[in-house]
Amino acid sequence: MNKTRLRKALLFISGLMVVWFTIPIVFSGIVNIGNITGIILFASAFLMVFNSDKTSMLLRKIRNKKAGKIFTVFLCVVLSAVLLLAAFETVLMVGAAAKDPAPSSTVIVLGCRVYGERPSRMMVARLKAAQRYLEENPESRCILSGGQGADEDISEAECMYRYLVNNGISPERLYKEDRSTSTRENLLFSKEIIEREGLNPEIAIATNEFHEYRAQRIAASLGLESGAVSGITEIWVVPTYHIRELYGILYEWIT
Repeated sequence: MNKTRLRKALLFISGLMVVWFTIPIVFSGIVNIGNITGIILFASAFLMVFNSDKTSMLLRKIRNKKAGKIFTVFLCVVLSAVLLLAAFETVLMVGAAAKDPAPSSTVIVLGCRVYGERPSRMMVARLKAAQRYLEENPESRCILSGGQGADEDISEAECMYRYLVNNGISPERLYKEDRSTSTRENLLFSKEIIEREGLNPEIAIATNEFHEYRAQRIAASLGLESGAVSGITEIWVVPTYHIRELYGILYEWIT
């Protein structure tokens, strides 16, 4: 591949990624550290390739100075470390999403955004996964975990309860946990329900694929044995939430 074709390919890829990270902002108002990071990285790459002659000239000037050489080596080491860390986290995420739960586990559906009284698409993905598992495991019980946000008309737990009952799951199998505001609280307060109601302590976490590793890690810290019941994330938000989750995992490791 000659330089012109390579340049066009890099421009196309970086431009496409900028658009991909921007779509959730434009169509759903989703703005988080994931798409902000993606837009900054790929927009910078696009501009550097677009102005490749000026970029090359600047890099030559930097490398011609001793301090510039040291900085270049340092930057390469940092970027390599970041890429390796991201790859390692991704492997952990994929592995966690593939971890099968024990039969007849207690399902814990982790809450997410509710629009008024309507579940978000991401919540629906989690609920569909939970519904499939409950239909395949008629002895299982299910905890619906999520409090009420300032811009939500009902709690996430209530929204999820209505969805599953309307889709044929018996109300007697469902428990609502409507106090939590984070993944850790989802699992901590759900554990209290498991202990109080004498439910199976082996759990199946119903959440999106990218979120399974962090959720399972938190569950393990609370003494819960868990597996994955993963909802399918829509392709247009995958990059945004994948990068956001990389930050979330790093934060979980640190704290």
